[in-house]
Amino acid sequence: MTDNNLPEKPEAGEPGTLENIRELGQMEIPAFKSDIHCLTLGGQIEGHLVLPPQNKTSKYEHIMPQLVAVEENPEIRGLLIILNTLGGDVEAGLALAEMIASLSKPTVSIVMGGGHSIGVSVAVSANRSFIVPSATMTIHPIRLSGLVLSIPQTYEYLDKMQDRVVKFIVEHSGIREERFRELMFRTGDLARDIGTVLVGNEAVECGLIDELGGLKEAIACLRSLKGEGQ
Repeated sequence: MTDNNLPEKPEAGEPGTLENIRELGQMEIPAFKSDIHCLTLGGQIEGHLVLPPQNKTSKYEHIMPQLVAVEENPEIRGLLIILNTLGGDVEAGLALAEMIASLSKPTVSIVMGGGHSIGVSVAVSANRSFIVPSATMTIHPIRLSGLVLSIPQTYEYLDKMQDRVVKFIVEHSGIREERFRELMFRTGDLARDIGTVLVGNEAVECGLIDELGGLKEAIACLRSLKGEGQ
C-alpha cells in the first residue's frame, strides 16, 4: 500500500534511473540548484574542422550558446570554468575567450590537468584564474597542420594571428608581453619544439595565472565576486 502524499521512488529499471547509472554512475542525483554555472573544456577545442571521432573534443558551437544563456539567465549569478585542454582551433578558442571576457557576471577559471596552447587564452579570460599545483600550461607559437603555402602572405597571416593571441593574454593577465614572448620562443624546454611548459606555481610566478589553488579556493573566490556584484 502506498501513501498518496509521498512520491514513489523510481524502480531500478525505469528509464531515468538507468540513464543516471549509465551516464553518471550513480542511482540518484542530489536535488540542489546552484546559481553558479559550471562550464568544462576538455580534450581539444574543436573549431572549423571536425576532428576524428576518437578525439575528446569541446565543440565551440556547443559552448557559445551556454555562454549566452549564462548572460541572459537571471538565476545564474556566476560562471566557473574548469579547463583540462590540449588547446585546439586558435580562432575558436579565442572567440570563446572573448565571449567569457565580455560577460557581465563574475567568472572564475581553474586549470586542472592542463591548459595548453590556445587554452591559455581561455584560462586568463575570467575575472580570476586559478591553477592546481600539478597542472601544466604550454606556451608556444601558433602552428598550422596540413598544406601550407610558403609565401609572404602566409607568414603575415600567422604573425597577425599570433599578435592577436598575445595581445589578449597580456591584457587579461599579469604577465608582460616581453616575458610572454620570451617563454613562447624559448628553446630547450620542449623536446624537438620551441616553447615553455609551466607547472602550477610557475604560471603564477610569471603573472600568467592569478592564484595557486583548487576547487575550494575557486568557488570561494567566485562567491566573493558574486557578493561584490550585489
